[in-house]
This record gives sequence, C-alpha cells and structure tokens, in this order.
Amino acid sequence: MKFLSIDSPLMVFLGKVADLMWVNILTILCCIPVITAGAAFTSMHYVCLKIVRDEECYITKDYFKSFKLNFRQATLIWLMMLVLFFIYAADFYLIYKKAVEFPSWMNMLFLGVVILTFLVIIMVFPVLAKFDNTVPQTIKMAALAAVAQLPKTVLSLVVIVAPFVLGAIFYQIIPVVILLGMSVPAFVCALMYNKLFRKIEERFAEQNPVPEEEPEDDGERIFSDAPILPPDTKE
Repeated sequence: MKFLSIDSPLMVFLGKVADLMWVNILTILCCIPVITAGAAFTSMHYVCLKIVRDEECYITKDYFKSFKLNFRQATLIWLMMLVLFFIYAADFYLIYKKAVEFPSWMNMLFLGVVILTFLVIIMVFPVLAKFDNTVPQTIKMAALAAVAQLPKTVLSLVVIVAPFVLGAIFYQIIPVVILLGMSVPAFVCALMYNKLFRKIEERFAEQNPVPEEEPEDDGERIFSDAPILPPDTKE
C-alpha cells in the first residue's frame, strides 16, 4: 500500500511528529535545571528550523551541537530575561494591589514595554540558533526581526501561549502538551520566520561570497557577523 511506504505523505508527517515529540522531550529535560533553559530553547529552534527546511537532521546530535555551541550566550540572555520577569512581576503586583498609584498613561506605557519585550523574546532564541553575533547584536537583530514581521510575531506569541492555556482549561490534553507543547509551536514559528531568515542569509552570502577553492557549505554554517537586517526584509 503506497500510503504506508516510507516516502508517502502520511509516513513523512508521522516521522516529523515523532521528531517533534523527541525534540519536546529533550527540551523539557534540558529545562529542568532552569539555568539551562535558554540553551534548550535555542537548540529546539535550531532543530525545528532544520525540520522545516527538510534539511538532513540527526535530532539528538544536532540538538546538543547547538546546545554546546550557544550555551554561554543563551544562558546570559536567559538570565537577563529572568531578571526582567521578576521586575515585571513586581511591577504588576504593585499595580494590582494599588500599593503605588501610577497615572493611567504610565500603566499603558508599561504594558506596551512588556508586550514589546515578549515579542523580542520570541525571536531572540531563533536568531541565536542561526546567526553568530554578540549578545547585544543578537538582541538588536531579534528586535528588528520582530518588528519587520510584526503580524507574524504576534501570531507566534499566540501559538506559543495557546497550548498552555488550553492545557489549563482542558486538563485531558495535558499529555499532548507534555509531548508537543513546545516543539510544535516552535515548528510553526519556524515556518513563519523561515522566509525572513532566508533573506538575511541570501544578503549575507551576497556580501560574503565563498571563494571558489572552498566547497559550498551544507547548510550547517552559522553566519558570523550577520547583517542586522537587509533593508528589504519587511513583509
């Protein structure tokens, strides 16, 4: 039966589901120490982008390759995020308890800053997974990428949050959330930012051609000093 052949759409789909399950399990395990969560998220996006692009991928090997390569920067970014989370949580607590009265415009401004921060966070680990820059450059590139495809970034935020909201409402799907709750949203996000990343990679390749005597890379190269964003990346 053709639909059961290894190259059939059904088997390809099931293979990707199995890969995403394993990516999700790896990510959960690597997040348990908490401090390693940044590297875990970076590795998850690295593998999910390869799956989206149908590139050759050895899930475990490639996951820990990215984990090791990006650990220092990912951990630094993650620690910065945790500090911001604590600051925002404290501010929300003060506002909720009305311990400090802020003008309404300041509350709206604070909410806008929080939303913008989360939009940048959505892009920072995918950017780190693919492009080799300093931490400030990575954050700047993530911010510009988030703005360049703002509707997709907002949709990505919804996709990332949705499994956990649904799991909290419908506890019956908690096993599904445990198996696919992070990797499937990361895969969907990769589908959305893949086009933008392709444009950045193409622009970098134009500005930094590979010498004729050097063989073309196999898609594994992580671009050093990548341009922040080419001028025509807005969609």
